[in-house]
Amino acid sequence: MDLIRIIFAILLPPLGVFLQVGFAGAFWLNILLTLLGYIPGIVHAVYIIAKR
Repeated sequence: MDLIRIIFAILLPPLGVFLQVGFAGAFWLNILLTLLGYIPGIVHAVYIIAKR
């Protein structure tokens, strides 16, 4: 299941984080990072998925 979340995190970072944590603070932070730059959003999403 983590592989699917990581694929979603690469394609659409907030979706990958949402599947992992729901509407928690990490989700909103990831939306902000993705809006500021796509790469920071991907890095944050993969980090959130990998640490849990």
